[in-house]
Order: sequence, then C-alpha cells, then structure tokens
Amino acid sequence: MGSKRTLFMIEVAIFTALALMLDIIPFLSIKLWAQGGSISLAMIPIFIVAFRWGLKGGLLSGFLWGMLQVALGTAYVLHPLQGFIDYALAFTVIGFAGIFAKRIQEAVQDGNTKTYLTYITSGVFLGSMLRFAAHYVAGVVFFKSAVDGQSVWLYSLLYNISYIIPSLIISAFVVFFLFHKQPKTLVLAA
Repeated sequence: MGSKRTLFMIEVAIFTALALMLDIIPFLSIKLWAQGGSISLAMIPIFIVAFRWGLKGGLLSGFLWGMLQVALGTAYVLHPLQGFIDYALAFTVIGFAGIFAKRIQEAVQDGNTKTYLTYITSGVFLGSMLRFAAHYVAGVVFFKSAVDGQSVWLYSLLYNISYIIPSLIISAFVVFFLFHKQPKTLVLAA
C-alpha cells in the first residue's frame, strides 16, 4: 500500500512538471495570444496520469499544473476570480478524463484495443472540452471583445477554440499512439 502511494505521488509530480515544461519551453508550444492560450503537448502528461490513476490523479495533476503557472509567473491574471477560473479550475478539470481510467484498464487487460482507444479518445475530448468551458466563461466575464462591435460571447468562443481544438487533436493522437504501442503501461501493478 505504501509503495503504491509513493508511486502515485512520484508520477503526479513528474508528469505535472513535464506538463509545465511542455507548455513553457518555447519550441515545444505555439503561443497564439499574448494573454494566454497555446497549441502544445502540455495536456498529454495530465491525461497519462488520469488514465493510470483515475480521477484523483488526473484532477491533482491538472490542479498542480495550473498552480505552477501562477507561481512561476507565466499566468495571465487580471482578477483573482479570473485567475481561479483560468488556472485552478480550467487545468484541474482536464483530469476528469480519469473517469474512464477503470474502463480503459479493463479493456487493456481483456486485450480489447478498440474499446480502450475509444475511451482514451473520449477522455481526452472530455478533459479538453471542460478546460475550454472554464476558459470560455472566464473570457466572457473578464475580457472585453478585442474587435469593436463583436460579441464578447463570440470573441471568447473563437479565442479559446483557436488553441483548444488543435491541442485536443494533438493530445488525442499522441496519447492514442503511446498507449496503443504500450497498452500495459495503463495497468498499474498490483
């Protein structure tokens, strides 16, 4: 029991740090907007933790990633509530992909490739869309439209979808590929 808890803490720490590095190293992400938002591989480590450790691991890793961005000064915070929504909430909810962890692990043990790849894709989609929803709400409430006459609702939609959708596609492809090549890495040793 103690060694499993230690492994959990080590993996959360390592994959959270990896997410941060994938996000802040210039040549590993494409920064689209000065106020935040980039196309990157950074969500992949959070999805890995979520699929290995479930909801608890995914939520914790996502939360820590968001808080590290604030602590390191890479976050764009105008108001404390906006900072909470855009960083604490938006990055935490990526971990909801972990609700599929048990089904994925069972499908891996049964050798059902189509099933576990479907659940992986569903988890990546869910986590990415929940992150999008948090950023969208923060955009509507705290940011004005950058284009005169444009609806803040439309502006927030276009702004946030411009980097979430490409990141979702990249994440789904990479996580799918990684676990297809090594599906046993999804199953924790008893």
